[in-house]
Amino acid sequence: MPRPPESVVHGSQAPQTASNHPVPTALPQQLPALDKLLRLPSAAAAVAAHGHTLVADTGRVLLADLRAQALAGTLPLDAVAPAALADALQQRLASRLAPRMQRVLNLTGTVIHTNLGRALLADAALAHVQAMMAGPNNLEYDLATGSRGDRDSIVEGLLCELTGAEAATVVNNNAAAVLLTLAALARGKEVIVSRGELVEIGGAFRMPDVMESAGAKLVEVGTTNRTHPADYERAITDQTALLMKVHTSNYQVQGFTSAVDEATLAGIARSRGLPLATDLGAGALIDMAAYGLPREPTPQEMLRAGCGVVTFSGDKLLGGPQAGLIVGSNELIARIRKFPMKRALRMSKLPLAALEATLMLYQQPEHLAQALPTLRLLTRPLADIQATAQAVLAALGPALAPRYGVEVVALQGQIGSGSLPVERLPSAGVAIAPVDAPRSGRALDALATALRQLPLPVVGRIADGRLILDCRCLEEASSLTQQIPFLRP
Repeated sequence: MPRPPESVVHGSQAPQTASNHPVPTALPQQLPALDKLLRLPSAAAAVAAHGHTLVADTGRVLLADLRAQALAGTLPLDAVAPAALADALQQRLASRLAPRMQRVLNLTGTVIHTNLGRALLADAALAHVQAMMAGPNNLEYDLATGSRGDRDSIVEGLLCELTGAEAATVVNNNAAAVLLTLAALARGKEVIVSRGELVEIGGAFRMPDVMESAGAKLVEVGTTNRTHPADYERAITDQTALLMKVHTSNYQVQGFTSAVDEATLAGIARSRGLPLATDLGAGALIDMAAYGLPREPTPQEMLRAGCGVVTFSGDKLLGGPQAGLIVGSNELIARIRKFPMKRALRMSKLPLAALEATLMLYQQPEHLAQALPTLRLLTRPLADIQATAQAVLAALGPALAPRYGVEVVALQGQIGSGSLPVERLPSAGVAIAPVDAPRSGRALDALATALRQLPLPVVGRIADGRLILDCRCLEEASSLTQQIPFLRP
C-alpha cells in the first residue's frame, strides 16, 4: 500500500513551518492511556501531593483535548513525548489549583477601589481574624453567664462608645443596612426623601429600588437642586413613617442649590412624632480634615443633630471589612434588630472579628494614621510617593527601553468608592508611552496585560495615550521592581 504524501497526516493538511516544510504531527493512537500517563514519575508525585481524584480527572481532560487536536491533524508530534505530557499535566494542575481571587498591586490612583477590594485590613484585624478562625470562639456565647449570647454585642459597645449612639447593630453591607432600616421602620408606609438625594451606587443599585424592595413607598420632595423645609412639611401625612436624608457621597450638585440640614429636618420630624434616618454611605468615624483631607459628615454629628438612625459602611473611609453599621436610639435599633430580615443579613464571624479589631484602633487616635492602612495611604506624604516613583523609574525604564519611554509624572488621585468624588489627592507615579506612536494603542494594551500577568498582578490605568502607574498605594517599590524580570510585554 503506497504511503500518503508527507504533507497529509491522518487525512488533514499538516501544519507548515516558516520555511514551508510540514511539521510532523501525532496520531490519536500515539497518545497514552490514562493509567500510563499517571505512571509517569511527575504524575505519581502529583498524585501523592494532591490525591488520585484530582490528578486523574485533570489527566482525563488533558488527553481528551490532545486527542481532539490529533484528530484535527494539529497536534505536534513532540507533544506526545513523556516529558511534554508530564509538563502539560503539571500546567493543568497548577491552573486548576490556582485561586481565582488574587492579591494585586493597586496602582490606579484610587485608594479605596471597589473592584480591587476597597479598604485594606489593618495588621491587628488580620491577626484577630486568624486567631478567631483557628478554633472555637464566643460568637454567640456569653462567657460571663454561660448562656447564649448575641453576636451584635461583640461590636455594639465599641460603636456606641465611638459614635455616642444609644444602641447599634450590624449587617453584611451598607445597602443591607438601608434596606433593613426601611423595612423595619416603614414597611407598608411612606418615606419622604429629597429628589436630589435619590442616589445610585455601584451596579445600578438605586435608592428608589431599595425603597421598593423594603416594601416602603417613596415620596419625593423638592427638586434635583433645591429642597426646602416646607417641602417636607407639606408631604407629611398620616401614612408617613419616616423622614430620610441620604448623603450624596458619590456625586456633587453645584451652583443654584439648597438642601435641608439634619438638625432642621430632625426638628420637623420630632414635631410630627416621626423618626429621621440618615444614610452616610462612606462612613468616616473621624474628622478627615484633621488629617489634611476634605471633610466628610460623621455619625457622631448626625446623632447630635437629632437623627434617630444613622447607617454607614465599614469598608470605605472607616477602613475595615465589608459591613453595614446601624447606630441610633434604643427604641429604633430594637425594632430593627427584631425584624425577621435581620437574620438573613447578619455578619459572619470572619468580618465581625475584623470589624471589632478595626474599631478598637479608633480607641487609640494618636496611632490611627499609621495603624489603619486606608488612612495611612490617604495621608501618605507626597515626597514619599515621589521617591517610590523614582525607584520604579530606575528599574522599569531600562527594562522597557527602547520600545517604551518611561518618566516620573505628577498625578491627581482620588479617595474612591463614592467618597468625596470631586476632591483629588496630589500624587506621583510613572507614565509609560510607546515609542512607535502609530501602534501605541495596541502596545499599551499589551503592556497593561503583561503587568496584570505578573506573579503579583499590577493594575494601572491607561489615559491620554499613556499607561499610568500611580505610586500612592505602592508603599514598597520592591513589590513591583522585583517582578520586572518576569515582565513579557
